[in-house]
Amino acid sequence: MHFVFMGVSGSGKTTVAQQVAERLGLPFAEADDFHPPANIDKMAAGIALTDHDRWPWLRELAGWITEHDARGDSTVMACSSLRRDYRDILRQGAPEVYFLHLNGSPEVIWERLEARKDHFMPPALLQSQFDTLEPLGSEEPGLELDVREDVETLLEQALEYVRRRLLEAKAQSVVD
Repeated sequence: MHFVFMGVSGSGKTTVAQQVAERLGLPFAEADDFHPPANIDKMAAGIALTDHDRWPWLRELAGWITEHDARGDSTVMACSSLRRDYRDILRQGAPEVYFLHLNGSPEVIWERLEARKDHFMPPALLQSQFDTLEPLGSEEPGLELDVREDVETLLEQALEYVRRRLLEAKAQSVVD
């Protein structure tokens, strides 16, 4: 099983995903680390990425999921995954990919981005991310988390969801 923590920049997806991966001993990927330099340069210059920029990046991320799935590893990833078609590409990496959407209002996220100084994504691009964001559909397996909660609460909610999914899969494999 593969768990992608999604949301706009500044939502806390990396913070929560890293801690979930660490506590459960699962491989972790930060999707931003897979961006080619040209994408990072664009975003740092305040230019929003186009789908043409994103497709190769998303396919590489799906490939990372596929590699781990082939080894029988469950994984955790932090990736914006703002649109359904982006999530569909990631779902091509393995049969069971779940999304945990760290969701919050533009005002809450803006405050977080303003306080963050160590990231290439400028706060000015936040509105374009909200304009692009398509929340999880009712048929998309996953969970929505409210970023107004403190990090520890978000972490506990995420851990509960991931553990439950992993236990269900383990129980199903025993039955099969």
